[in-house]
Amino acid sequence: MRVAVLGLGAEGLRAVESLKRRGHSVYASDIRREIPAKPEGVDLDLGFHDTEKIGAADAVVISPSMIKTEFMERFRDKLLCRVLEGHRKPKTIVVTGTNGKTTTATMMAHVLECAGERVLLGGNAGGGFEGYTELFLRASEEEFDYLVVEVCDMTLEFASECFDIDLVVLTNLGEDHMDFHGSMENYRRMVAEFLKGRDAVVGPAESDGELREAPRLLRTYSEYTGPLRVEGGFNRLNAGAASEALRYLGVPEYIIREGLAGFEPVRGRIRSFIINGAYVVAGKTDNPHALRAVLSESEFDVMFIGTPRRSEEWRLRILDEVAESPPEVLVIFPGLEDTVDMVMEYLEGLEIPSEVITVDDPDEIPGMVLEFSRKYRRIFVGGNGQDRIIRVQEKLEEISSCE
Repeated sequence: MRVAVLGLGAEGLRAVESLKRRGHSVYASDIRREIPAKPEGVDLDLGFHDTEKIGAADAVVISPSMIKTEFMERFRDKLLCRVLEGHRKPKTIVVTGTNGKTTTATMMAHVLECAGERVLLGGNAGGGFEGYTELFLRASEEEFDYLVVEVCDMTLEFASECFDIDLVVLTNLGEDHMDFHGSMENYRRMVAEFLKGRDAVVGPAESDGELREAPRLLRTYSEYTGPLRVEGGFNRLNAGAASEALRYLGVPEYIIREGLAGFEPVRGRIRSFIINGAYVVAGKTDNPHALRAVLSESEFDVMFIGTPRRSEEWRLRILDEVAESPPEVLVIFPGLEDTVDMVMEYLEGLEIPSEVITVDDPDEIPGMVLEFSRKYRRIFVGGNGQDRIIRVQEKLEEISSCE
């Protein structure tokens, strides 16, 4: 099959790789003349989309950001999610919201597998999964009973186009992707539109106003009270969302309880370690809502914060949360991009009374944590840069297991 991939952001690049692995012929294009990573082994155009090549393709993968463009209307019938049908057969649960999506979706998939169901788990490439195209392809190759999909709030319209959704799980709403939404009011309206006419599981903080009126069936959840291996009240809320959704699906209570009790933390999300007797917490917290949830449960003597992309200045608001509970030592390291200079400028306006240290190489962080653990009792590593934070977690696990 010859497939045209339009847009080479995270989704497009993952789509190219998924298609190439299966031996499909790929034409890829992006309106940008320069992209961070160029796919190899494909017919590639940068700076424009060749409509003749797109028209000659058997299927088209379109970036979710292009959902309202002329390309969407012109090639709708050739969309890969329409050409392939396998992903429309399983019962489909979509998990969306600001924080907790990956953990909640993975919890659900884990429990459903414990119940003996065949489950396909995946989602948008920006969330750490292999992207939507991988889901479409896998579902066309194997049979599944359930499809559990993490859907980024910027791709809700794309998800409506491509999935037959049986249930939506909304974890929470907080300040994220404000460059896309413009305001929390816009974000909330977009989610309400997505929920309209669908069955939904929604947290108590979000279950009012238009979000209460939009769904066809609304179920609310609260903190899960059973045994868990993951930490924090925020993870008890994630488990509460997962368990309520699983009840909606008819999973027996004893399987939900046993499955959640055995669930292990997802890589890159909040985990804790004991190093030299110090309590060390590490995990991605790349928006104010996420960091606020962690800091509401504990204050830290030392905080390591990864920097955002230069184009995502709004993510600097996580530093406002740091300022509310300032540590003795604040360490800034390159997260998604090396924008330490941008962070330092923002910090000047906050006048945080912490000793501020900058790090050029994130690989130095585990050694610094080890050194700080000899003096300080509570240390946090987070902010932006999931891949780098995962590497830090792996090193911290090695250090803690050697004690």
